[in-house]
Amino acid sequence: MLGERVLGWWRRRRRTPAAGEPGTLFAARYHSLRLLLAANNRALELMAELERAAGGGGEPFGMAFVRSHCTALSVAVYQMVRHLDELAPGRYRDLFAHLRDMQEHIRAALELPGPDTAGQRLTLPLDEIDGRAAAAVGTKMANLGEARNALGLETPPGFAITARAFQLLLEHNQLSADLASLIQSSEQERPDELFALSSRLQQLIISADVPPAVADEVARRQAELAPSPGSVAPRLAVRSSALGEDSVHASFAGQYRSELNVRPEHLLTAYLEVAASTYTPQAMHYRLQRGLRDEDTLMAVGCLAMVDARCGGVAYTSNPADPSDRRVFVNAVWGLPRAVVDGSAPSDLFVLGRDDGHAVLDRRVVGKPTALACDPGEGVVRRPVPDELAEASSLDDHSAHRVAAMALTLEAHFGCPQDVEWAFTDDGRLLLLQCRPLRQGAAAEEIPESVAPGTALLRGEVCASPGAAAGPVHLLRRDSDALAFPEGGVLVLEHPLPRWAALLGRTAAVIAGEGAIAGHLATVAREFGVPALFGVKGLDRLRQGMEVTVDADGRAVYEGRIPGLVAAASPRSPHLMGTPVHTALTTALTHISPLRLLDPDGPDFKPRHCRTLHDVTRFCHEQAVREMFSFARRHPFPRHASKQLYHEVPMQWWVLDLDDGFAHEVPGPYVRLDDITSRPMLALWEGMTAIPWEGPPAMTGRGFASVLFEATANPALATPFRSPYAQRNYFMISSSFMNLQSRFGFHFSTVEALVGERDPENYLSFSFKGGAADLERRRARVGLLADVLEGQGFSVKVIEDAATARISAMSAEAMESRLRVVGYLVMHTRQLDMVMADPAAVRRYRDKLLADIRRVA
Repeated sequence: MLGERVLGWWRRRRRTPAAGEPGTLFAARYHSLRLLLAANNRALELMAELERAAGGGGEPFGMAFVRSHCTALSVAVYQMVRHLDELAPGRYRDLFAHLRDMQEHIRAALELPGPDTAGQRLTLPLDEIDGRAAAAVGTKMANLGEARNALGLETPPGFAITARAFQLLLEHNQLSADLASLIQSSEQERPDELFALSSRLQQLIISADVPPAVADEVARRQAELAPSPGSVAPRLAVRSSALGEDSVHASFAGQYRSELNVRPEHLLTAYLEVAASTYTPQAMHYRLQRGLRDEDTLMAVGCLAMVDARCGGVAYTSNPADPSDRRVFVNAVWGLPRAVVDGSAPSDLFVLGRDDGHAVLDRRVVGKPTALACDPGEGVVRRPVPDELAEASSLDDHSAHRVAAMALTLEAHFGCPQDVEWAFTDDGRLLLLQCRPLRQGAAAEEIPESVAPGTALLRGEVCASPGAAAGPVHLLRRDSDALAFPEGGVLVLEHPLPRWAALLGRTAAVIAGEGAIAGHLATVAREFGVPALFGVKGLDRLRQGMEVTVDADGRAVYEGRIPGLVAAASPRSPHLMGTPVHTALTTALTHISPLRLLDPDGPDFKPRHCRTLHDVTRFCHEQAVREMFSFARRHPFPRHASKQLYHEVPMQWWVLDLDDGFAHEVPGPYVRLDDITSRPMLALWEGMTAIPWEGPPAMTGRGFASVLFEATANPALATPFRSPYAQRNYFMISSSFMNLQSRFGFHFSTVEALVGERDPENYLSFSFKGGAADLERRRARVGLLADVLEGQGFSVKVIEDAATARISAMSAEAMESRLRVVGYLVMHTRQLDMVMADPAAVRRYRDKLLADIRRVA
């Protein structure tokens, strides 16, 4: 299209060029240049997004983000190389080979192998499992086997279906490619996309066929659990035990599915449902927030004889909201302990000492009108509790002592505070169901007396996750409400169910009417650093969208934003640094973002010195501009098409009209400003001429000596590019596009902009390099320039004495304002490097720059 428009322009000049004539060739080159510049724009945007992600400056990201962005970046850079080859056929062919090498290094960084399951058995009985089996059966089952076989603690009998079996399931049904394709093409950051994607992924696995080898192994292990040969195998609790789950670094608390009281004939169906929970919305969101790859969290499954518990619950060997509180906390309910961990019912709380007697230091007994129990058919059912038990304690002191003793035994063995799930049978046996490292939040900081929040709107009973935060209320009354959850909202629920962890990455704080500190949602909130307050009565006083401040440490909710409370809260720690996804990205970036080709006039500015995609991008962009001008050495057309700007300025400016940058055909060698229609050039020029330059700043003797020394000793300050175009300041323009290459003495500037009506396509890039003073002064000048540009919203990268700034996706009016600022800086930062060793002068010129920019912008 663009090439055809250029040809049309030439036809309007009453000259229809034949194929091979300068007009046709120029049109083709202009077409290639515009495509190259579009690819350059895309490449720089993708590079900036990857660098921002690696530095923790953006939203959490997963491997789908990293792979898709690296792939798109590689494609954009390849397009630049291809279009440069079209501009200058055969002159830069070496770039293709260098680019292939870089792409191979990036591919290797992003495809690091996952866990090696080769040689693993498909199932393992619990009696043969210990801590060393985590790579096969997951940390959850490995911990359980370790506690059973090394410590002699009683657990239900059972077996594990290994990670190798899950891999075989995917291979047998050829699912890996389909899963990867769906994940790559979706935006997991959006709740609606996440929930829809999760449904499709889970359905693929639930509909799969269990490989015969796996089915045979499971049947054999199931038969071994029967009380006697030929008798019926017991019903089972089929529980997730993914690789990495329940580890020191990631709990995955409640993020996967467990199927309880499963009949023997339905075990394989339950296995597929648990395997499919690899892709529940909350599990996918958790991996995204924790920087984990799907391939590092293969699903193993634990199959344990079902315990029809008299009572059960969770024990913590330390206060999860305050690591300095080393008491033992035991939450308990009648029936199955699931009611504690899923936050669906109130629970009794016992606080015990750590000494040998484990004295009960505090207790809170609540009404427990219902309990979860095994259904005679299958699954679990909520049943009413007899009146005489509903208000009674679910544990006596002796039983609480036994739970505390078991939990502390596990802490001593594993060497860290523990989160322990347990159950008592009707005959009084204490069974261990699960243990994992306890995830603890930071201790509450003392709020300064100057912070006076006023009267609380609501009060809560349980600080489930410490901290304070403010945001708009979002009431979650039904599942569909989750799709509209806003970024930075306060999540308000009646029951803190584990599945709502899928929203925690977007959540400022959580308020729940029910729930205990031992619930799975509380555990994940502590991991993510999200304040959570449970046991809040009167939720009907909260209105959708109203701003509130949640002070979980103070167990209060205040209307409006309380700046003192929010400021006093500890900032959330970054979760991605050092994770597998972050490591893959940072490794790939070593072949992407470092820029070594700094001086386009230097002797090293050649294809063979390109080591990164950034080098290739810089080289292609620079050479493409040069190729357009050097075309004049071989053809007469561009020299006649380029006009000298006729204007009252002391420097020479040349303008090359690429398409429709002139209002009409301009005869002769000169063009006036009134003849120019290029929107970005006119805005830049307005900034360049708005305030007259006052001339070089006054130099000290040391400043003059520095300039004199650098000018004579630094060969990089002289350019070997002996073209008449190197000594002139050139604009290449169309009505919406501009590229300026300028050199003032020892200062080099490039400005490029696209300004049109489509905001997402608009961009402005500005690079500045050079100076005649010593390196330290040049660095200081570039630092000043970077500060000013960042204040205008630019993303700025500084390397030595070179600064590159970029801003994009803004309205045309906003882009024109930034162009005026850049135009001003191009003219008024010349020779400032000479005074950058004088602090008083630096402050004076900084103030002047900022004051002038306010006028210009």
